[in-house]
Amino acid sequence: MSATVEFARMNGLGNKILVVDMRGRKDKVTPEAAIALNADAETQFDQIMAIHDPKAEGTDAWIDILNCDGTKAQACGNGTRCVVQALSAETGQKVFTFQTVAGILNAAEHEDGTISVDMGRPVFQWDKIPLSEEFFDTSRIELQIGPIDNPVLHSPSAMSIGNPHAIFWVDRDPMSFDLERFGPLLENHPMFPEKANITLAQVTSDASLRTRTWERGAGLTLACGSAACAAGVSAARTGRTGRKVTIDVATAPSRQPLTIEWREDDHVVMTGPAEWEWSGTVDPVTGAWQRDEAVEAPGAEAK
Repeated sequence: MSATVEFARMNGLGNKILVVDMRGRKDKVTPEAAIALNADAETQFDQIMAIHDPKAEGTDAWIDILNCDGTKAQACGNGTRCVVQALSAETGQKVFTFQTVAGILNAAEHEDGTISVDMGRPVFQWDKIPLSEEFFDTSRIELQIGPIDNPVLHSPSAMSIGNPHAIFWVDRDPMSFDLERFGPLLENHPMFPEKANITLAQVTSDASLRTRTWERGAGLTLACGSAACAAGVSAARTGRTGRKVTIDVATAPSRQPLTIEWREDDHVVMTGPAEWEWSGTVDPVTGAWQRDEAVEAPGAEAK
């Protein structure tokens, strides 16, 4: 078995993704490899999406997801779109079914190049999010940062969509808050026994939000697809918007919005872009890598 495998540096709305092709192998990308890759400025990432041979009948692949600190992630919507773009460019296939530790994800690439991912059903029960305290209504839980009589952030909406999220509603631009300071405190708050993704969300219309996210295991990130889904669902759940919204991710370089729809069948569908940047080979054990000389995107016509 070769020591190296192919990988691609991609981004989903600025979310830095490494898609690693582990098909045909029994081993996995190690936490040590993930940490080494993230330590290199060229390969620094938010999530690794490792594509493995399918484990379940009717699925196209098993996706193993790692954070930049080497820990496992249950879901990554922006990363899933990158996997779809990579596999579609390779095979021409447009519709996919993936298996992850969070369950089955269905995804499709559209004619305009955008990609939709069915992120499944949201979870609101306090013990399944999970939270460390019982709340009958998790659309507004008791948690705050700052002085008790004038908190900076308070009363977030909590839910899970493959991983735990807390959405703090703010009345001004999320970029005006010191999330780099508050994020680590909230991610590791005792309220969240499995930690949590922390999002600041501003309602900008009855069909749009502006968000910024501190991502569990990754830190301050340019974008987080599952956090956008959590914000969209929580906005509808609390009556702030309807069930279909556009999400302006404040830190996304392209500022191209995500569309989040919480359908009547309770499934959450996220639609947005994915972009290939460059490819190479990597040792999944050590993280040692080499960039390909070719610069054409997969599927591009040779010049």
